[in-house]
Amino acid sequence: MREFGVRPNRELGQNFLVDSNILEVIGRAAELGPDDVVLEVGGGLGVLSEYLAERAAHVHVVEVDRHLEPALRDALDPHANATLHLGDAVKLDLAFTPPPTKVIANLPYGVAATVLLRTLELGSVDAWVAMVQKEVGERLAAAPRTPAYGVPSVIAQLAADVRVLRPVSRTVFHPVPNVDSVLVGLRRHGPAADAALRTLVQHGFAHRRKALARSLALAPGAEPDVRDRARAALEAMGHPADARAETLSPADWRDLAERLC
Repeated sequence: MREFGVRPNRELGQNFLVDSNILEVIGRAAELGPDDVVLEVGGGLGVLSEYLAERAAHVHVVEVDRHLEPALRDALDPHANATLHLGDAVKLDLAFTPPPTKVIANLPYGVAATVLLRTLELGSVDAWVAMVQKEVGERLAAAPRTPAYGVPSVIAQLAADVRVLRPVSRTVFHPVPNVDSVLVGLRRHGPAADAALRTLVQHGFAHRRKALARSLALAPGAEPDVRDRARAALEAMGHPADARAETLSPADWRDLAERLC
């Protein structure tokens, strides 16, 4: 940081990974191998990037903060198998060549869930290991009928098995964050939810305290009969007609979407 005059940007949620002891933990959790093509979002100072480049077939590093480019170039230039992509991972086309097979990252807190859910749409990726805020990890892995279960839980679990792997000490970051972090792991078991299914889930949870059918009826542009059709579909699935969104499993949501379409 001193060499390149880097100062963490709090607006971008930058907490740089600075403790190399955590790298082997990440590598083992990701089952990183020499044939893997890795997508890393949030390269930071290049600590994880350099580790990945030494062990994978190729590494795509995405970084939005152009002030970090000199530090990242210094870490990555010795590795012909590393590509730096400067841009916002929330907006950037992530279908790189060669196609990523794994996502391994220390994700910026503010966009962690958004980025993880977006990368589910990369059909070439079959595994994810990422450091995220504890609450984000718990939401992604939450089970139905629990307070943390919501839209991110359903969207993530429709495509992957999700587990909180272990807590991560605050001291591995600089500056030290004022929130706890965890290592979260995802293993693909199916395709990502399509746009219609994602929209259905979002509308279903929009009014969490109301019955699911009522919440769908309150969505912008809702069809006049959607409440009745949703109640009938829920009953046909073995749920009460007035079931709430958080009682449906991810598989139930896919079933509901098929019935309503």
